[in-house]
Amino acid sequence: MTDLLPTARTGGPAVLTKGAAPPAAPPQEPGPPVARGTRRRLGPGRSLPFGRLIGPVLLIAAWWAASASGYLDPRILSGPGSVISTASDLVATGRLQDNVLISLQRAGLGLFFGVVSGVVLAVAAGLSRSGEYLIDGPLQIKRAIPSLAMLPLLILWLGIGEEMKVTVIALGVAVSMYINTFAFLTSIDSRYVELAEGLDLSRAQFIRKVVVPGSLPGFFVGLRLGVTSSWVGLIVVEQINATSGIGYMMFQAQQYAQSDVIIVGLVAYGIFGFASDAAVRAIERRVLSWRRTLAG
Repeated sequence: MTDLLPTARTGGPAVLTKGAAPPAAPPQEPGPPVARGTRRRLGPGRSLPFGRLIGPVLLIAAWWAASASGYLDPRILSGPGSVISTASDLVATGRLQDNVLISLQRAGLGLFFGVVSGVVLAVAAGLSRSGEYLIDGPLQIKRAIPSLAMLPLLILWLGIGEEMKVTVIALGVAVSMYINTFAFLTSIDSRYVELAEGLDLSRAQFIRKVVVPGSLPGFFVGLRLGVTSSWVGLIVVEQINATSGIGYMMFQAQQYAQSDVIIVGLVAYGIFGFASDAAVRAIERRVLSWRRTLAG
């Protein structure tokens, strides 16, 4: 067999003859050393069990240290020991339990009505153009109006009873639920809608197989914000012409400069808010277990 001759062309690639050694590779500039078997981690890292308690525990420890060292004036901010003692006295007399139960009832009712109405409005506005034109505008206006600004009108309409208090809480929850559920519902890829139409799905099947899975992340975001809104609204309504509840207990303590009682109320609000948010997170992780996100 004859030898393969190189192509005689200026600048062309060299063709080796039979048995010839390959040309030497051009020298390369040295780069940064790369460790084999290692990979740079860009995520937030592994989650720790009960890791979210680290921040509150550190905050309480700093509060305790500042109180014990004399940096905090007990007339302005009572120390943790005094707060625990006051809480024990309130529990012994039954005053704290009674007010807590009433507050939980108000917050629970407002949260329930707010979640139901917010989701219904979001579905009605997200699945129909006429529903969007009729519903979205008023709710966007309501979002810009604080619930506190509507209190005089609600008191005029509903009085100062439980109906007004539950309505104020439900309005704040409904807006949070609507905004987030509607945003995720309308961001569902239109190709899924076309696929559902091609499969000739009914309206109920379309909602169950496309709308619900696509809007669930927004629903849980709205639910977390709605839980927070329910506690914020509860604080407001319980300090306006109320005769019971944690907010009423705090308002009465303000009249007598009892900062320890006020802090007991704040701690109760904080515990319930933290616990309810943790419960929603746990439900969200279980329901949306098919997702792989940075939250873990």
